[in-house]
Amino acid sequence: MPEKETLERAKEDLREGKSPKTAAGEFIHEEIEHVREGKHGVRSPQQAIAIGLSKARRAGIPVPPPAKGKAKESTRTSAERDYEKGQSGDREKPSARRSRAREEVLQREPHSTASHQALSRQARKAAKSRTSKERHDAAEKAVRTKGKTGLKQAAKKAAATRSRTRTRKRAA
Repeated sequence: MPEKETLERAKEDLREGKSPKTAAGEFIHEEIEHVREGKHGVRSPQQAIAIGLSKARRAGIPVPPPAKGKAKESTRTSAERDYEKGQSGDREKPSARRSRAREEVLQREPHSTASHQALSRQARKAAKSRTSKERHDAAEKAVRTKGKTGLKQAAKKAAATRSRTRTRKRAA
């Protein structure tokens, strides 16, 4: 079960006009935090993302399942089931026995897979699969949905990153 604050943050994102995938990011973030806290482990950053997306779909965040050919058939089926469950509105209490079994399996997995480096590698890999136009469109949408304060913060963050990398290059 996702934490109450996570669900509230995701709903807030949707109210602000952010995409369902962005709202689902809150659940992914929660999952990564669980791994870092030692609640359980994951085999790879992709597994943490998959668990987060599944939780988001089941919580009612309208994240569509992957299109045909984009993921394994079993993954698509599972995502469709989660999506339907989340959209139907009827909430069943999860089986304690199944939950415990799932947790025990995940506890045997490594925790280093949610490290800063591992997540950075995953983000770079994901970015490579996107075209220039897709990245451009995402940036344009960010400008539309961030608002004045958000844009100002993003600009400050970008400037800080640039100065940091310039300093590193000079030192090398």
